[in-house]
Amino acid sequence: MGDDYGATSKLFNTKVLLGLVAGAGFSYGLYKLIFSGGNRGKKREFRTGGDAAWNISMQPGSLLERVSGLPLVHEKSDLTANGSTTDELLSKSPNSLEPQQLDMLLSLLQTHPDPSARIQVLVTLGNSAAFSVNQDYIRKMGGLQIIGNLLSDPAFDVRVQALNALNNLSMNATNQEQLKVYVRQVLGIIETSHLNSDLQLAGLRMLTNMSATNNYQYMMKSSITLFLSLLVVGNVTLQIQVLKILVNLSANPDMVEDILRSQAPVSLVLLFDSCTNTEVLLRVLTFVGNLKDWTTSTHITEILKHSKDSLYSVLYGDSSELHQKLPLLLSHPDGEVKSQVAKIMT
Repeated sequence: MGDDYGATSKLFNTKVLLGLVAGAGFSYGLYKLIFSGGNRGKKREFRTGGDAAWNISMQPGSLLERVSGLPLVHEKSDLTANGSTTDELLSKSPNSLEPQQLDMLLSLLQTHPDPSARIQVLVTLGNSAAFSVNQDYIRKMGGLQIIGNLLSDPAFDVRVQALNALNNLSMNATNQEQLKVYVRQVLGIIETSHLNSDLQLAGLRMLTNMSATNNYQYMMKSSITLFLSLLVVGNVTLQIQVLKILVNLSANPDMVEDILRSQAPVSLVLLFDSCTNTEVLLRVLTFVGNLKDWTTSTHITEILKHSKDSLYSVLYGDSSELHQKLPLLLSHPDGEVKSQVAKIMT
């Protein structure tokens, strides 16, 4: 009977923890991507700077509206750890999770055989990582590697949620230093995933964070052609996410020559059209605007003018359609579009 009681107790504890996992509620955002000043007045997608730039300012229980475009997730549970109603638990902030509870979740993540349970745990850990204190706790508990190992999980949705959790955790500068080991793996996931899939988008979101500073952009040099290719074949959501990365890379003077050298599809210039989604058009204009100053460099011009398949040739070559398309955008109904076009043309 003692053995039965012990087994029942363990089962109850597991259910209690899963109740906590599921009841953590709405998926909290990492931060709201915005255009902010970069090198030489160029625009970036993310807040950078000192330690304060990495912190989230919000009241306990508040909802961050966006996490790199991540949708809100609402997980429900009929039973909570202390018998509270689901609504009561949903009203709690993930910031209320104690370090020992985070540690238990990480342990469960490694041992539970049920993919649906691992997904629930990852959702809760991702929610809790919206708070800077939990980002540090999870790192110190070895959670970055534990979650990173799940990028190879056989279950598709586990891989998606692992990337979503790493996306939130990668807002932390110290975490990024450890997470850089997954950049090349994430690039591989993006390249081999189905176009516009949740997995591909989750990988791009994480790389948006990792490209927010100049520290790890060099790891993405060989994938610039991949980003440019996705830009012309993806849907609007994918295009916006790719452009966030390209805008970040183009704000780094050390990356500009690599960007301009990269092979690019000629169809890229078709995006410079009034029929293009306005948000996509604004970001692609920002990307080109960031590159503008460097295209006048004699050194770069001499190197790239004979490279027919390069981005430089596609955008600035003598036969490029961009020369005819930009003036037409001066009559675009959106004022910011017209402003960006005028800036590029002057």
